[in-house]
Amino acid sequence: DSHSIRERDAMPVYHSKFNDTAADQVCGCSILPVNTSVRGPAPPGDGSQDIVEEALYFFRANVFFRSFEIKGTADRVLIYLTLYINSRLKKLEGCETKDAGVRKLYNVAREGFAAPGEPNFPLGGFFPEGVSRAETDRWRSYMTQLREETGIRLAERYFLSTGLPNKMWVCFSKRKFLNKVMN
Repeated sequence: DSHSIRERDAMPVYHSKFNDTAADQVCGCSILPVNTSVRGPAPPGDGSQDIVEEALYFFRANVFFRSFEIKGTADRVLIYLTLYINSRLKKLEGCETKDAGVRKLYNVAREGFAAPGEPNFPLGGFFPEGVSRAETDRWRSYMTQLREETGIRLAERYFLSTGLPNKMWVCFSKRKFLNKVMN
């Protein structure tokens, strides 16, 4: 009934706990520390939960929302990674092993992709475009680093120890986050 729909739509999305963290910014996104060996502009993490872990943790709840009120610059990173995870679940569907999945996601992470202000950028209304080419390039470098690390961690969750896909992740490959699609 309409009452339950209103209640569901009134549920709040999960926002990033890093919104109040002081950090450099590019294209309205905080450059946050990440626990990774992947090279890029993000400072090294300290082993505690980072933005990639947060995006993976909140993914299965946030993916159901059609709107997202941005409360800080880390929320933009969370939104981007949520859409990225959503689109990469579809890419994992044909992979038979975790190693194949990691390889596929690595290759996809490094493919060219649109930045804020460019025509094919899927989250245009959420991100300001860079004020210079250097800022846009730094954003793209940061997102490449996050995409690679997210792919590694997503494959770890997607495949069970038996090598089979985890149905708790597979079922989310059909969902659309914010009614957006990322290529």
